[in-house]
Amino acid sequence: MNPTCEPSPEPSYAKLAGFFAPLALQSASQGLTYPLVAMVASRGEGGPLNLAGLAQSNTIMFMLGTLGFGLVATGMVFGKTREGFARFRSLALWLGAAVVAIQALLCIPAVAHLLLENWIGLPPSIARPAHITLLASVPLQFFFFLRIPYQVSMYNGLASGRASLATLARIVITALLAPLFCTLGAVGPMWAVMCLSLPVALEVAASALLAAPFMAALPAAEGAPPRRRELFWFNLPLSAGGYLLSLSAILLGAFIARAEAPERMLPAYYLALGLATPVAFGATRIQEVVLSFHPPQSKERRTLVFALMAGGTLGLLPLIFILPGLAEFYYVRLQNLAPADLPIVRLTALGLVAFPLTVALRAQGEGLAGVARKPMTVIAGQAAFLTTVLTTSALALWLGVAGNWIGALALNLGNLASTSVARLLLGRLKRQNRPVPGTTTICGHSR
Repeated sequence: MNPTCEPSPEPSYAKLAGFFAPLALQSASQGLTYPLVAMVASRGEGGPLNLAGLAQSNTIMFMLGTLGFGLVATGMVFGKTREGFARFRSLALWLGAAVVAIQALLCIPAVAHLLLENWIGLPPSIARPAHITLLASVPLQFFFFLRIPYQVSMYNGLASGRASLATLARIVITALLAPLFCTLGAVGPMWAVMCLSLPVALEVAASALLAAPFMAALPAAEGAPPRRRELFWFNLPLSAGGYLLSLSAILLGAFIARAEAPERMLPAYYLALGLATPVAFGATRIQEVVLSFHPPQSKERRTLVFALMAGGTLGLLPLIFILPGLAEFYYVRLQNLAPADLPIVRLTALGLVAFPLTVALRAQGEGLAGVARKPMTVIAGQAAFLTTVLTTSALALWLGVAGNWIGALALNLGNLASTSVARLLLGRLKRQNRPVPGTTTICGHSR
């Protein structure tokens, strides 16, 4: 509190880093479970082709799951009373059941052939493990929806550290199971999904235990609880942008599959992306930094500079794995990549070095849009992301660019287009001298 109503000094970069680091670590560590199980998939018959198939099925699964993309925000708004939380939990389970049913329908052989081979264009050697893992991950999909209400109850109880304990335990268990499966010879796409699913099931059980005191302490609602339909329509716009981002990942795979040598380029691309994605997930938490430390409108540059520094640093981390010795150990020995394809992975990793940086810039712009309470600018930016990914991929394919470079170019340019559109729309509001609805301020501080 500032009794003199004088503005407090802007947060230092050290303070921003101290707030950002735990969030980034949590997000990045969740993404690390997928490279861990990649060794289980790639050591089975078919080698890295299994990994490419698993990556495609995971992409489809995540795209379907984005129907619940806004559930956490929905629960934090409407789930603070006993009756509201019950309605929210019912919605989460209902949406989870609907998504699981759609995923199961996509696994019908004729439908899967149409989706994976005809529409996406995967060669049969990759489409087969993709079909198997998409079907095997149906329970995993439901586990993710089942987990959300428990997490929300702890977030509403201001116990985010407690909520992260179950997630960290899942990562540790996955890290222990993956080499154990390989040692026991339990390898291939089915075992890879099992290695993913068992820890998530345990995470759900642990979350239920951790969240029990918070759910029991929820107060009774003073008025009529919100209807499930109201919660659904609140969640839907928040989830719409997630579909655009997920769809772009599927379309990227389709373009790479149509470039030269897809059976070499797709595994190389997904192996490099498997290390770049966790740090990019970490970069998305720049949005929370902006929302928590939003400076005056005339001094927005501090969080922008921090986004540049954090994104650039995160982008360099995956390059450690292309160093001589470590590259052979990780990609060839652990991931069963053919030594002849190691140069392709190295070039792909170099192309993805800017991926976390561009994600950080996009997250910083989305944070500014969130402070301005203009979610449509975020959706417009994500639409620009998808459009840019499509046009870049199509043009690169027409020009004969190698498949592994198509993905890197499209992702980087897509993120830059997304943040540019969001910032342009926000800037236009200022130039038109229209008041931008923001947070309530007390003595010049956002609250």
